Amino acid sequence: MELTLSNIFMITGFLLSLYACVSNDVIQTLGTFLSTTKHRPVWQVWLYVSTILVITFVLGWLINDGDMAFGLLDRIPHPDKFYWWHILPPVILIYLTKKGIPVATSFLIISIFSSNTIIGMMIAKSFMGYVCALIVSLILYFFIARRVEKIFLYMKNKPIAVPWIIAKWISTAILWSAWLLQDGSKIFVFLPRKLSFLQMVLSLIAFLILLFVICYKRGGEIQNIIKLKTNTQDVRSATIIDIVYAGILIYFLNLNNIPMSTTWVFLGVLAGREIALYNRLRFITEKKVYKHVIKDITKAIIGLVVSIVVVFLINNHQKIIDILTGYVSL
Repeated sequence: MELTLSNIFMITGFLLSLYACVSNDVIQTLGTFLSTTKHRPVWQVWLYVSTILVITFVLGWLINDGDMAFGLLDRIPHPDKFYWWHILPPVILIYLTKKGIPVATSFLIISIFSSNTIIGMMIAKSFMGYVCALIVSLILYFFIARRVEKIFLYMKNKPIAVPWIIAKWISTAILWSAWLLQDGSKIFVFLPRKLSFLQMVLSLIAFLILLFVICYKRGGEIQNIIKLKTNTQDVRSATIIDIVYAGILIYFLNLNNIPMSTTWVFLGVLAGREIALYNRLRFITEKKVYKHVIKDITKAIIGLVVSIVVVFLINNHQKIIDILTGYVSL
């Protein structure tokens, strides 16, 4: 591949978006895993999740004839040429992640390459994902709160049985793989839709290096969203969260090939769980429960608004410049 200025912007955009997506979205899949494996060496945690990552993407590359996004970018063309403004969304995303704001990476990263129709479909699918996750989680935890989660709360300081630990590692593998299938579109949107063997290997190496950083930091700033929720650091509770979240992701993955915000789905799962646990167990005040729920969705909405504004400004920057130039020349 010739190292033109366009290709430099493409590679830079890929690396920045990779770091931004992994930093921002890791709580959705590995957050509870990182919380429940604090006593284990970083290299063990990294090796486990890295193995799943490599297997998922290599199999996807083989099955899909080089398509690392699993068909989710079929409606989003790869630009013929990249410019400096293409790398602005991941830079902004990294900044918002540092502030602990759960930005919908799909909107900020993918939308810059998409038509208004696709952007609208992405927003609709993501909103539907939040509502679906909220309802499913609410109903499930309403029934299991007293019989299951209440026991976990009372036993949280006692040793965890080996079967639960095994279940947690398995559920993490399923969820992590499902997230990679869904979010491959965000990670590889800067790269050609069909990757060569060398391109595939180099992109995975970059992914593995950044993944080690995240494992070393145990999730980073945005990990606080997990820590503030009820008993999420308990292996048993975390396992149930993983299963619920993975099931919803797999459902929407098979619904159509429009990318969506997994962040919104994740927040819906947590919101439904918190509301159900409060109504069944009354473990904290009502004000505190809904404060957390509203705070999370407010941050997500802010992230969505920022994403849409940034994408609008970038996609229409020439028109805006022409308008401003016209006013100045008057």
